[in-house]
Amino acid sequence: MNATVEIAAAAARLVVEEGMEYAAAKRKAGREFGARAELPTNEEVEDAVREHIELFCADTQPAELRALREAALPWMQRLAEFRPHLSGAVWRGTATRLSTIHLDLYCDDPKAAEIALINAGIDYDSGSISRPGGRGGEPLHVLSLSAPNRALGEPVTLHLILHDFDDLRGALKPDTRGRSWRGDLGALQQLVAQDPAAEVTR
Repeated sequence: MNATVEIAAAAARLVVEEGMEYAAAKRKAGREFGARAELPTNEEVEDAVREHIELFCADTQPAELRALREAALPWMQRLAEFRPHLSGAVWRGTATRLSTIHLDLYCDDPKAAEIALINAGIDYDSGSISRPGGRGGEPLHVLSLSAPNRALGEPVTLHLILHDFDDLRGALKPDTRGRSWRGDLGALQQLVAQDPAAEVTR
């Protein structure tokens, strides 16, 4: 097993067992190898995550994924004017109860989404993240909130990631294997109706 594969496996454990995001998990897993190994791609980490889930979480993960996908649906309906797209592990099918729900919002005015939460009396925290793929530019504004979830018996965390509307076209490009990185409300409804624990194949 080469070092990159070992890093992917170690990162997958951190993602599944500690709920870490891919970038942070790769950095932490890669530290013990120093400069001797290239960090795996997100697709390689995702493959390792699927293997880890199959080995250690196959009896619990499908129901947890279903609960998170169903939790995303009402929020996407509620935020429909901001063109929400589900992304991350909940969309791709690798989420567990520790995973965060990521909703990418594509707004004509990014501040309008924050105003909508304020007007609805919804508590949230405000932060920022770097743009994906190492792209430059201003960091993306993120609104984070917690919502109770009866199916899981504990709250779930949602990150609402605010994008300009013009970013939507590039966001719909598939990965290197032709699978989508995110899906809109209709796509999620179809996925849940067909097989709530399914892997994204389109």
